[in-house]
Amino acid sequence: MLILVTGATGKVGRNLIAGLLDQPLFSRAQIRALCHNRLLDPSERMDVICGTVADREIAEAAMKNVTHVVHLATCKETPDAVMDITIKGLFWLLEAFRTSPSARQFILVGGDAAVGHFFHRHDGPVTEQTPHCAYPGCYALSKVLEEVMLKQYTVQYGTNGCCLRAPWIMEKDDFKQTLSFGDDVFGGPDWKTFFSPAEARRYAATGTVPLLRDADGRPLKRNFVHVGDLVSAILAAIDNPRAERQLFNVSMDRPVDYGEVASYLARTRGLASVDVPSAFHSNWMDNSKAKYLLDWRPEYDLEKLIDSAWQYERLPNDPRVVWYPG
Repeated sequence: MLILVTGATGKVGRNLIAGLLDQPLFSRAQIRALCHNRLLDPSERMDVICGTVADREIAEAAMKNVTHVVHLATCKETPDAVMDITIKGLFWLLEAFRTSPSARQFILVGGDAAVGHFFHRHDGPVTEQTPHCAYPGCYALSKVLEEVMLKQYTVQYGTNGCCLRAPWIMEKDDFKQTLSFGDDVFGGPDWKTFFSPAEARRYAATGTVPLLRDADGRPLKRNFVHVGDLVSAILAAIDNPRAERQLFNVSMDRPVDYGEVASYLARTRGLASVDVPSAFHSNWMDNSKAKYLLDWRPEYDLEKLIDSAWQYERLPNDPRVVWYPG
């Protein structure tokens, strides 16, 4: 078994490679890490290729003798690069995969931007049958196109493709920093822009957290997944016949409710909260298909997500890896 991991130095890639190297089930597996801007050190069980999937020759070289692909490489809201990296890169990989005599399974990690996460109102839980509905911008469009392209390769050529659709991926103290009123805020919204500079500085100094409300005035519900739970889902899908040609939502059992976050932090850490109105919509990703077919369960609930983030101590040389498929 030779597993190609693209985007290998990112948040998911680093944790996935560690899981592959640690788990007895994959003790005989070899890993090929495709890196772009940063490099990993090769080892006895891992070789490293440097380059971009947008380059056909790099994609074909990376696919040589590969049996399994876990495709993590992606591109953010960057119009100049997103089609080359996200769409053309996936196309070259799929082309090399479908013509390879060794290829057995292609796993794509997608994002809930493909169904609009909190930009669109959903009348019920977001399932694998929910129609694609990208929000404005090239990133969400690229997430839709990824899923469609992978699906069509299974239709056109009978390839064994599987997509794990993930919301916002958390690790370390990420979740704590998503609630920061300072310049160190992780992701969006940028809470300090909702208030005057003086108010934002006061909230940042006191550790006040935002209580984001949805378009109906209720505490917003938004989906997250911890990187450890996403990695366990990827490992459960590798060589699993029940994952063949399937799309799975991979998320926490319940979305994060900003009202519950504010209450828990007030009760456990004495932190205040402040209401932040928005035009966003609450939504709920249904992960029951992944639980049923992959025999997978997320370990992180709201309390564990919060506690682990507040207990984590980030060192000066411990950079935050931004990888937000949602």
